[in-house]
Amino acid sequence: MVMAPSSLINGVGGSSAVQIIESFYISLPPATTTPHSYSLPLTFFDIPWLQYHPLQPLFFFQLAPVSVSFLEFSSNILPRLKHSLSSAMQYFFPFAGKLTTTHTLPDNLVFLTENGKSDSVGLTVALCNADFNDLSSYAYKSAYIFQQLVPSLPTIASSTIIASPVPLLAVQITFFPSPSPGFSIGFASHPVLCDQRTFSNFLHTWASFSKFGHLNFSIVPTYPASFDRSVILDSNGLQSIMLEQWLGLESNPTTSMKMLPPPAAAAAHVSLRSTFVMGSADIANAKRWLQAQCDKLNRSYPVLLSPYVVTCAFVWTCFLRAQVQNSVVTKAKTMGPMYFGFIAGGITRLPYQVSAKYFGNCVGFGRAVAMREELLKEGEGMLAAADAIGQTVKMLDSDVLGGAERWISEWQTLIESEDHIHVVGSPKVNLYETDFGWGKPKKIEEISIDGTRAISLTQSRDMKSGIEIGLTLSNFIMDDFYSIFTQGLRVFAQ
Repeated sequence: MVMAPSSLINGVGGSSAVQIIESFYISLPPATTTPHSYSLPLTFFDIPWLQYHPLQPLFFFQLAPVSVSFLEFSSNILPRLKHSLSSAMQYFFPFAGKLTTTHTLPDNLVFLTENGKSDSVGLTVALCNADFNDLSSYAYKSAYIFQQLVPSLPTIASSTIIASPVPLLAVQITFFPSPSPGFSIGFASHPVLCDQRTFSNFLHTWASFSKFGHLNFSIVPTYPASFDRSVILDSNGLQSIMLEQWLGLESNPTTSMKMLPPPAAAAAHVSLRSTFVMGSADIANAKRWLQAQCDKLNRSYPVLLSPYVVTCAFVWTCFLRAQVQNSVVTKAKTMGPMYFGFIAGGITRLPYQVSAKYFGNCVGFGRAVAMREELLKEGEGMLAAADAIGQTVKMLDSDVLGGAERWISEWQTLIESEDHIHVVGSPKVNLYETDFGWGKPKKIEEISIDGTRAISLTQSRDMKSGIEIGLTLSNFIMDDFYSIFTQGLRVFAQ
């Protein structure tokens, strides 16, 4: 499901004003049981994310279909969100801390909290005159305004981290007064702190305090979070290997430039944002089509045709074809390797037990590769993509740490490729169940994909077992992607 190009929202861009009303800091509750000073060391699962820019998830929540003034919002809803955020942070206190080092050299990075004024999360309150229903729809939209609905964070650099510890989380709450009232909650979160599993646990804890005034264990089954880093075993010395690689990237002017956040605001001015949906029926049809193609070509089926693999393979080939049709990819670039990067959960793949309550990163990195000329073959391109992604997933299933010493260098290769594509988010984490007391989100966006060739994947809001695919592309490429995607769905259904 995706809105047609004619549904482009006019005027959603620079003409829509976002006014910052107030900026302040949310601290842990005064009576918190958090240790006075607490440092949490990084593990080898965290270090690769030092090179990555902050994630920026954005949640839209619809209010009752009655007029709500900003005064009413700021008097009734906002205090509830602020108080519950403070309550939630006492159970996820590293979010209020900073990334720093305990040495004069950045070779012993830790997440540090001191249970004082410095332990807080920056919160911005804003007012926006754009149409809430337009922004929270599945239609084409100018990407620019979304940059104004999320906060920002400083980048992580070894050259400055000693003098300036880096905050790890910022929040922005934006109120939309008319014609249909609602609000959004936008985040900037350094992925070095935790994976989406942990972030989701934090969100559900905050939502529980907001909706019920206390922790509801039926929706927060992973309470309390576990901060025991000793459960992550490093028998191969990956931590020191990865830290040395990261410091090496920092000292290299060529690669260090790639570690900076992309110029998303500039790119967003000329880009469109849209969400495509693969429903369970679409995925089943696509799987049957792939198997029929294999039978037709007298070849074996791909090793794995899970909903994730099928969806990613389809999007990968649609993305490349849309580029080629717009001459973004030259004739020379229609040949050679193309990479597809994604993450794979480590909790269920590690050879030892790690609790789902574990706070931090516990994901492996996968990089599938296929030849562009194979991806562009009529009737066979999606098979090449499914083969590459499925084989990579299977390798991670058998050994999630296999080749972990190359995660950073492979990620750099992915960044260096002008035609790379990678995934942000996971459809296995159901963020649409996050209810702060005003119902589940009407829409979820991932703003960090602006200016990059990333796609965001989330579990569908309304279609059971469906997957939402978020994209930000230039106008012409978006039009072609839409045509290729919708035509593909029709072919699958035949």
